[in-house]
Amino acid sequence: MSQRWPIVVFALVMAALPLIPDIPPFWIVLLDNIGLAALVAMGLVLLTGVGGLTSFGQAAFCGFGAYTTAVLSTSYGLSPWLTLPLSLLVSGIAAVILGIITVRLSGHYLPLGTLAWGLGLFYLFSKLEFLGRNDGISAIPPLEIGGLRMLDPGSIYYVIWIAVILAALLTTNLLDSRTGRAIRALRRGHVAAEAFGVQTARAKLLVFIYAAVLAGLSGWLYAHFQRATNPTPFGAQASIEYLFIAVVGGAGYVWGGVLGAAVVVILKEVLQSYLPMIFGGQGQLEIIVFGIVLVALLHLAPAGIWPWLTGLLPSKRKALRPDLSATLLARPVSAATSSDVLLTLDGARKQFGGVVAVNDVSFTVNAKEIVALIGPNGAGKSTTFNLITRVLSSTAGRITVCGTDVDGTTPQQIAKLGVARTFQHVKLVPDMTVLENVAMGAHLRGNAGAVSSMLRLDRADEARLLAEAARQIARVGLSDQIDQLAGSLSLGQQRIVEIARALCVDPVLLLLDEPAAGLRHMEKQQLAALLRQLRDGGMSVLLVEHDMGFVMDLADRIVVLDFGTKIAEGTPDAIKTNPDVIRAYLGATA
Repeated sequence: MSQRWPIVVFALVMAALPLIPDIPPFWIVLLDNIGLAALVAMGLVLLTGVGGLTSFGQAAFCGFGAYTTAVLSTSYGLSPWLTLPLSLLVSGIAAVILGIITVRLSGHYLPLGTLAWGLGLFYLFSKLEFLGRNDGISAIPPLEIGGLRMLDPGSIYYVIWIAVILAALLTTNLLDSRTGRAIRALRRGHVAAEAFGVQTARAKLLVFIYAAVLAGLSGWLYAHFQRATNPTPFGAQASIEYLFIAVVGGAGYVWGGVLGAAVVVILKEVLQSYLPMIFGGQGQLEIIVFGIVLVALLHLAPAGIWPWLTGLLPSKRKALRPDLSATLLARPVSAATSSDVLLTLDGARKQFGGVVAVNDVSFTVNAKEIVALIGPNGAGKSTTFNLITRVLSSTAGRITVCGTDVDGTTPQQIAKLGVARTFQHVKLVPDMTVLENVAMGAHLRGNAGAVSSMLRLDRADEARLLAEAARQIARVGLSDQIDQLAGSLSLGQQRIVEIARALCVDPVLLLLDEPAAGLRHMEKQQLAALLRQLRDGGMSVLLVEHDMGFVMDLADRIVVLDFGTKIAEGTPDAIKTNPDVIRAYLGATA
């Protein structure tokens, strides 16, 4: 993750700006507006840029924060500082209620859902009598510290920017943690994250609430900055503008949210001030030009202005060398068995409508055994893996792992049983380092939550997770690539990274889906040696592989599928001469 020294430099610069002699009050107002927008944008960076959840309703959460403090401070006489936790609480509760419904949506339904309730809340703000309907609430008391009443933009300036800097620090801390890695994995889909114990629904709800609370904080500050509030700033247009800010600055980059707020707010102000003078005040040309300039900026820097600017600087990625003396606790075990049989499939079946992908397949995997599951393309091998790990539920039959019937369980519970896997199509997070990707595998072996991560109380737990990840990376021979982005590696290296990530689970059963694909001959030999070492150390391996030479030299036993049906099972020597296997691979004529 990025260094935190820019926060200190930024804080000093922002503290010094109001002290510049003869600085126009207008620029202080502009900086205040940038800070308010940056708070909302930072939440969207986490929600949309990192978590992959697009929201068009963030302005409504600003409204919850603003209206809560407006009502409590004007109608009930509460001190504005006492209304702050209540404003954040109301925004958080609203996020819980809306998030439980919304985050379950996927694809284009998610942004449409946020747009729908955003429009509904805007309508609600403008129609409720105790909120002042369309006129809103005025005469909101200013913030006050001691005898200082913050009646002007310069006096509230420091409160706004202290909030921005603290939010940036907390957000950076959160991303640089076990919880942050889980959130960052959401953009690549839920399957891989859930395979390593991440509760994806909970992670999505967490980031949704966090973004809403930041928006509520912005709304609270807005109410006491303007000392009046009405529904206009909390509509769909404002929500879209906040999303623009996050994207222009760099969705996925905390400081991109601040930079995006500065660019958009200043650009709007400049266009509104000077275009009417140039064109004689005819029409609202600033809106047209504003859109053109934003599109041009996105063409210039598709990933956002912040990563574009930092990309122009010399690369300064700091090599992170974990303390290998930190030891990690063993994986929490939710079930145990004294049996030598780790995995049993008894008549496992999976149908997709009229298509039978897995047809009453039965086999076992014993302790300290390497079993290969082979067959032509479309034989049902990866589907069988998905049945075992509960990515898919069985249509019929029984599957037990370590003596536990997995029917009705979740992928997270399978990981707790000691089953780890790789995927046919590599599922790494490309913009995370090899170390961070592998540390995802140890998710269940950590304990720190979101709050302790934001407050930096998770360092001992984090050190153990990263040390375990570094040990597994060294085990598979990729120590030289530990600090590289996973997306920059070759396909073969990415598959090895997936194996290291799976080993971080501390599994008793390792499922490998085409682990040798993309590897050179020597790399395959090294992989085979590693798998034999794991077997001799007490781990069992079930692998799918198309390289028959690799399989025949490695496997203790082979199970052959064809069109979802098991056609053979036995030792490599027996499988080589089995006529059903030869027919399946080479055809009846051969």
